[in-house]
Amino acid sequence: MIVIGAKGFAKEVLEVLQQCNQTENLAFYDDVNEIGEKLYETFPILKNEAQVTQFFKAYGNQFTIGIGNSLLRYKLYKKFTNLGGEMISMISPLAQISSYEVTIGAGSNILMNAVFSNSVTIGKGCLVYYNAMITHDCVVGDFVEISPGATLLGRSTVGSFSRIGANATILPDVKIGKNVTIGAGAVVTKDIPDNSIAYGIPAIVMKTVEPFNENMQ
Repeated sequence: MIVIGAKGFAKEVLEVLQQCNQTENLAFYDDVNEIGEKLYETFPILKNEAQVTQFFKAYGNQFTIGIGNSLLRYKLYKKFTNLGGEMISMISPLAQISSYEVTIGAGSNILMNAVFSNSVTIGKGCLVYYNAMITHDCVVGDFVEISPGATLLGRSTVGSFSRIGANATILPDVKIGKNVTIGAGAVVTKDIPDNSIAYGIPAIVMKTVEPFNENMQ
């Protein structure tokens, strides 16, 4: 398998792979940073698409994304899928996933001590950090980032490409739009529209941003 990225969040993903005993034939990919040939002197770091193609042929085409930014995760998903890859989820065995009607989309990374209640739906390519809590009947779109300690309460929804800051709380029945950033520590008491940045207690919209173009390369 290839982990896309070789710094920062990729190291978090490596620990999940270690917990799952999936470090055999593991490589990382980084064509941006000037780093060495191996991560922790153990795992090869691929530097270009030709090496990725060769690796897929030799060891299978699975990849997961070790980069935290939601929009960048989506772009990398498109790039590596076009190279013939299959994006897969990595879920820590130390996460607490409830027993009934929990759906986790392909390519989502769930870290240690995240808690999912029953009747939770998570889209593809999401990132759920340490100690995040998603309670009953919540729905999370694709390529959403839920930061450490964030809490989504019953029946709340989060649109695709949104980012929920550390220790933020989304109250029951609140709808977070698409491409929204919720600041760290915010308490969201009412719906937040698409393409917004909101923070505070209670959270209010402070800024609007350009819509994300899903067709961009």
